Amino acid sequence: MARILLIDDEENIINTMSPILQDEGHVIFSGKTGEEGADFLKKNEVDLVILDVWLPDMDGLELLERIKKLYAGTAVIMISGHGSIDIAVKSTRFGAFDFLEKPPSLDRLVTSVNNALEHVRLKRENLKLKKMSFVDDEMIGESAQITEIRDIIKRAAKTNARVLITGESGTGKELVAKAIFQLSNRADKPFIKMNCAAIPDELIESELFGHEKGSFTGAVGKRIGKFELADGGTIFLDEVCDMSLSAQAKVLRVLQEQQFERVGGNQTITVDVRVIAATNVDIKEAIEQGKFREDLYYRLNVIPVNMPRLTDRKDDLEVLINYFLERFSREHGTGDKSLTDDAMNFLKKYPWPGNVRELKNIIERVVIMVSSEEVGEHDLQKYLTPEVRDTPALLSFSGLPLKDARDAFERDYIISALKYNGGNVSETARQLDIERTNLHRKIRQFNINADKL
Repeated sequence: MARILLIDDEENIINTMSPILQDEGHVIFSGKTGEEGADFLKKNEVDLVILDVWLPDMDGLELLERIKKLYAGTAVIMISGHGSIDIAVKSTRFGAFDFLEKPPSLDRLVTSVNNALEHVRLKRENLKLKKMSFVDDEMIGESAQITEIRDIIKRAAKTNARVLITGESGTGKELVAKAIFQLSNRADKPFIKMNCAAIPDELIESELFGHEKGSFTGAVGKRIGKFELADGGTIFLDEVCDMSLSAQAKVLRVLQEQQFERVGGNQTITVDVRVIAATNVDIKEAIEQGKFREDLYYRLNVIPVNMPRLTDRKDDLEVLINYFLERFSREHGTGDKSLTDDAMNFLKKYPWPGNVRELKNIIERVVIMVSSEEVGEHDLQKYLTPEVRDTPALLSFSGLPLKDARDAFERDYIISALKYNGGNVSETARQLDIERTNLHRKIRQFNINADKL
């Protein structure tokens, strides 16, 4: 349910649109002049204003400018019985979400209102997230690698340059993207995240660029894409290497021209969006295999950030452990917790295939499950996931080069988890806290036959 204000001097237009929008579950208010509308807005909060271009006492475009300056969180749809391309362009430039000709069709009105309200919801959600102090947004550690990354973040944030963040799953790539955004001059604009690995190939272009009604089966109305929603702000393309080649070509055009068309549409849409991308795969290898465009790589990789594995920043391990112990003890009201020396040494020797994300999960688990103030090595062994606990040999690959030992551990770790879950890849991915597509990639990489486990 949304609060919608209709400002139009034609009573028949208000009488036509009001019941349609009320049937959609919205609360409708109305005014016949610009001053009536402006006075209402001074005393009441609304989600959307539907505003006539021609009002008896003022220019509707003038009121549009005033609304966008004073009530930035309110969307405005302009309507006119004497519409022209020039007026529509001016409306958009002044901040209108859409422009409709009077009388608007039922489908067109409802679709435009729904899209505008979704845009408002996303903007408000972003503002709420930015106002809250999220401990997840902190980058903990004082190692040389993290200190250098903090410096890169500060330098990158001052610019609009594109950033490419690489590193394994769980190393904190999204934290870097959020930190750059929060320190940038776009911090009061939208931050839109798109997980390219989670969207099927046939839908990814629609998600990124939107679609027009009837452009494909199931497209029952117009949809606003992520790039359009991020206009003025930042879009974070996570797992960018999982994007289809067709979508990559369109993203390349947006980076070059800041323009695109919705799927099934002919209208060229211009946006101002900063792009931050991330991937956990070897992007140069993906280029060699023909899975990722080299020209797009160079467009994205203006400022590179490589997130180190947890085992490569051992100086931060104890700091992170103590941080998570304190944080989760406070969050769950369990009282202060600490690790015995044996438990700390056990965690320092552990290979951490899931990086910081895995460390965070394990510490939260023992904080909740261990009733005593001290957490010992036997507690860690007990509350590790079964696939690790039941395979102690995984903790020792002496004599192997580091990369080979890590690959061997990761392969055995995945096999044990698949066995525990009866070969169910989706459940295993959930338990290991990685994307299902990433797990499929690992299964292929290590030649694991999940069906025979």
